[in-house]
Amino acid sequence: MLEQTLNLMPLWAFVAAFAVTMGAGFVKGAIGFAMPLIMISGLSMFLDPLLAVAGIILPIVLSNVLQVARFPKAQIMAAIREFWRYILIICVTILIVAQFITYLPPRVFYLILGVPVVILSLIQLFGIRFHIVPAWRHRSEWIIGLFSGVLGGLTGTWGPPTVLYLIALNTPKAKQLLVQGVIYGLGSISLFVGHMQSGVLTAVTAPFSAALLIPGYIGMQMGFWLGDRLNPDAFRKATLIVLVIAGANLVRRGIMG
Repeated sequence: MLEQTLNLMPLWAFVAAFAVTMGAGFVKGAIGFAMPLIMISGLSMFLDPLLAVAGIILPIVLSNVLQVARFPKAQIMAAIREFWRYILIICVTILIVAQFITYLPPRVFYLILGVPVVILSLIQLFGIRFHIVPAWRHRSEWIIGLFSGVLGGLTGTWGPPTVLYLIALNTPKAKQLLVQGVIYGLGSISLFVGHMQSGVLTAVTAPFSAALLIPGYIGMQMGFWLGDRLNPDAFRKATLIVLVIAGANLVRRGIMG
């Protein structure tokens, strides 16, 4: 099995995957999101899309456990009680939709990933704000949660719509990190289970994903340490610009092959 794992890609691609994952982990530790986006966008540039999805699964489970573990248990349970509808629809949808990923042609996959990345990153970059009135809170949770779950099941990332949703609810910034970690953490467990069933995470691809736990962990610890020393707004904007460029490249590959 190990020999089959080593034959998945050349050595330079393993090294590049480690570098991408460490950078994604750093961003995750510093600002609390974008790790799956950066990983899937970066890995898809030189790996088969399904292998890229397999690679991100274990690192995003670990990253979200680390993020949530920084908060008291009482706050974690309060976040689950408040956002249980959104969490439920995301987790269920990811489990279901993940089963169809192996049927997607690579070019369709690139478009499904690239178009939302570009649009959602631009919305955040330009500071476009939506507001959800209290009367629409419950309905919006189901609708946006469904969209986020479909995106998560197909591409492994449901962060951008979740961030926009929390902003639309006027969630305090300090609370956003906790809620994001809870939503991403439980969703990543669904992604893990879903892709064990879909055939994406196998005895051959799982060691690759496990290997990426190391750079992901190191990157996150660096992000935690340096996060308070960075200008969060400037760093966030720089991250979004990189995501727009990466997303545009994925769209290009989807259109031109």
